[in-house]
Amino acid sequence: MSKSGAIFSGLGFSARDIFHDTSSGMTTSHTPFARPSRVSLISGFGCIYVVWGTTYLGIRLAVADMPPFLMAAVRFLIAGGVLYGFLRLRGGPRPQAARWKEQSLVGLCLVGGNAVVCWAEQFVPSGLTALAVGTAPFFMVIFSFLMPGGTRPSRWVVVGLLLGLAGLLILFGPGAFPAGQRPPSLRVAGLFISSAAWCLGSVYSKHTGSKAAPAWTAAMQMLAGGAAMLVVSVALGEERGLHLAAMTLTSWGAFTYLTVVGSLIAFPTYIWLLKHNPPARVATYAYVNPVVAVLAGWLILGESLQLRLFLAVPVLIGGVVIITTSGFKTRNAPEAEDSFSRRLSPAVQRGD
Repeated sequence: MSKSGAIFSGLGFSARDIFHDTSSGMTTSHTPFARPSRVSLISGFGCIYVVWGTTYLGIRLAVADMPPFLMAAVRFLIAGGVLYGFLRLRGGPRPQAARWKEQSLVGLCLVGGNAVVCWAEQFVPSGLTALAVGTAPFFMVIFSFLMPGGTRPSRWVVVGLLLGLAGLLILFGPGAFPAGQRPPSLRVAGLFISSAAWCLGSVYSKHTGSKAAPAWTAAMQMLAGGAAMLVVSVALGEERGLHLAAMTLTSWGAFTYLTVVGSLIAFPTYIWLLKHNPPARVATYAYVNPVVAVLAGWLILGESLQLRLFLAVPVLIGGVVIITTSGFKTRNAPEAEDSFSRRLSPAVQRGD
């Protein structure tokens, strides 16, 4: 078994799930996709819940010494290039031009979905950044419904979303910060725009109907997104603020973690989850990531734990539970049930 296969097997699902492509012209295996097991799904969600929760800390440490757009660009170009090269070495043919166009459109959303987060974290604590990105499920539901044949949220999904938004109001509403300690409004607004851009790309990725393996999809999206970020970085003149000799080992370590764990492992896992679940359910990572990010920021950077955090966390987690155990229906088939909730939480389906 290859090292990559061992990594994904360790997470609970086969590397074939990540690297297999059923579309013509990009086949890297001859075995069709297996139906995901409950263990695979739980492991996949656990990966993006925990790993992406810690990447907010990684970003905060990396941008201390690296310009934000340039850091994000190099991160994704390296990760995308390594993954693309690995897939080619496995015998996969070059993706067709139509596939590149399709995935590049999604990759462009990474500029808003990730690079803007890096830009905001220059001034916004990592825990609060993750909490602001908790608006992702709200945007996921909107974009999913607007897409042709998209999913219509059930009443309980709406309740879960409202709980999540209530948690955000506790965190950022009036009186949430002492005088002079509120993060810059423009940076906070950028986080919400980032959340919307990321969700738009995620929903579009799911609705393209592409049969490309998650690893191929991730590689193309990271390369396209990294190239776009580099253009933005050059336009802003960020290279003038980069001083490699002055970078600390902490920043280098954070950058390496973001590239290897956050991109090469977690991002293909995220794409795989989108292939097997409604986008709004996958977006529940945005409710769990803040808990991980707040704890990581507190343990490593000494970021403050205030009362509002303890009030908001159970509200946010309540939203996760409701959305995860509720059904989604397509507008063309309102009677359809979501298979994920049937397998992940059978007790809920029985009404226990």
